Amino acid sequence: MPGGEHGGLRVDAVTVRADGALVLDDVALRAHPGAVTGIVGPPGAGKTTLADVVTGWRRPESGTVTLDGTDLTGAAPYVRARAGLARTVHGGTPFGSLSVRDNVRAAVEIHALTRPVAGRGPRDRWRRRRAARASAAATADVLLARTGIAPYAGHPAARVPAAVAPLLEIARALATRPRVLLLDEPAAGLTDVRARALEVLLRDLAAEGLAVVLTAPDLSAVLGVCDTVHVLDRGRVAASGPPAGVRGEPRVRALFAR
Repeated sequence: MPGGEHGGLRVDAVTVRADGALVLDDVALRAHPGAVTGIVGPPGAGKTTLADVVTGWRRPESGTVTLDGTDLTGAAPYVRARAGLARTVHGGTPFGSLSVRDNVRAAVEIHALTRPVAGRGPRDRWRRRRAARASAAATADVLLARTGIAPYAGHPAARVPAAVAPLLEIARALATRPRVLLLDEPAAGLTDVRARALEVLLRDLAAEGLAVVLTAPDLSAVLGVCDTVHVLDRGRVAASGPPAGVRGEPRVRALFAR
């Protein structure tokens, strides 16, 4: 598997309770660099809770989350972001008053100005700020082109079509130069043409060494892009493996036939 035993994202024995009920029950999965991994399940399966645990917005009752061998279980979301974990949220809210380009440019600048570097004096900070601003516009344009939304660069982010919004979220996430990219139902609302282009983009990102993780409500949304899928059913992993093989398992067929 790409990335080695300790590379990428690793979730082990994660359990979460809410009001006494199990939301996640002993969940374990891997997302390797160079591969696209799917987390699939119907509403209520635990996909969002698992994403919240991975990104630090929710602390598990038990279990661990590691990134490239480093335990991040107790780390704050911003620490995980600095470590290389980026997430998009379905229906995420951009800076609505800014243009699409400026939204991405702001993400580039914030990442450049907050990552740890040598030199903490006023002159160092000024140099970092100047360098970040000088390169941010060009980097933003590259990311807009790569995600296929360059024609909307000058549009107010609050007014872009619904099919553009998830791609803007991906461009902003890529601006942080992540090692693991966690996408929340990225194909939702996309046309067939944009969905196919997204599949190509995700495969290309994985080919460059990124660990790409995406959530989806059913297997049909991931068959063309994922190397491995983990199917969640009421907080437990019902099946794991290549999408075509998992689709044929009786428990998975029954789950999506409900």
